[in-house]
Amino acid sequence: MEVVQVLCMKGGNGDTSYAKNSLLQKKVISLTKAIIEETVTNLCCNNFPTSLCIADLGCSSGPNTFFAVLEVVSTVDKVGKKMGHRLPEIQVFLNDLPGNDFNTIFKSLPKFQKDLQKTTGAVAESCFITGVPGSFYTRLFPRKSLHFVHSSYGLQWLSEPKIVPPGLESNKGNIYMASSSPPSVLKAYYEQFQSDFSMFLRCRSEELVEGGIMVLTFLGRRSDDPSSKECCYIWELLAVALTDMGRIEEGKMDSFNIPQYTPSQGEVKCEIEKEGSFTVNGVEVSEVNWNAYEGELCPSDAHKDGGHNVAMLMRAVAEPLLVSHFGDGIIEEVFSRYKTIVADRMSKETTEFINVTVSMTKRG
Repeated sequence: MEVVQVLCMKGGNGDTSYAKNSLLQKKVISLTKAIIEETVTNLCCNNFPTSLCIADLGCSSGPNTFFAVLEVVSTVDKVGKKMGHRLPEIQVFLNDLPGNDFNTIFKSLPKFQKDLQKTTGAVAESCFITGVPGSFYTRLFPRKSLHFVHSSYGLQWLSEPKIVPPGLESNKGNIYMASSSPPSVLKAYYEQFQSDFSMFLRCRSEELVEGGIMVLTFLGRRSDDPSSKECCYIWELLAVALTDMGRIEEGKMDSFNIPQYTPSQGEVKCEIEKEGSFTVNGVEVSEVNWNAYEGELCPSDAHKDGGHNVAMLMRAVAEPLLVSHFGDGIIEEVFSRYKTIVADRMSKETTEFINVTVSMTKRG
């Protein structure tokens, strides 16, 4: 089955939905606030626009969808007021794959409009929202139509479900790159990332105006080793949970590969420089605890359990992929086991996700 058909976060507003289990992703966006403010300020100060087109790629659904958009629009408003300008008309494109829960996004639009008016004083008619279903590894917009592109935790996902070439039996027992994976498996993943990211850059270089800006955040790594624990451990533990169930056929397990590559900052910069359409303004690496509620006020007793929080986070992300391959009969058991396994590991070691954020400007 094609990735575009099954790669989506779990929709709706239920207890296991992405909307209810994406605090971590919101924290990651918050970490980039200073970068977004700086780049948008530079964009607007050079030549304050009369209208502005913004695209959020891999927008998913739930409360985070409008979080970054509101930050961009608020910054434009602040810069404009300093320069004596009113907020320009802003067109916002929200993009994700066709399977994304766009209905939940549109239902939350009235709240965004209220937040916008409260933050900027702008009426709803000054900000136009459009959903754009499709893969960001293809062209999505007319030439030279965008001023600002944002993407957070989208570009580590790859376009191909069959990353490990047929006949490679040596990645047995793994659902992703792992410390036991041979070099050929790591090479297959890296080459798919190179192909996908270079295609993404070529498409956006056509769509952005000269001087247009992108701020992209990847789930990434600090290490030069793509099979290092800091980027693969979370999936290794899910593989353990699947194996421990004892009822998944070996062939079914071995044919499942998570379509994701978590790049280092060096790999991201290398592809940008190789493609040649953009100037890198800066790259930052940050981290966030696996348990998004660490140090936070927990909304329920269940959220005091770090294993529960991580299992719910990963279920909201991975359930559609798992169901498409293994069926929905395994979901409750596998994430119950996963919760216990993760809680045990988190009690013994520091567990963090690494984020790589890059800001770049379209060359003339």
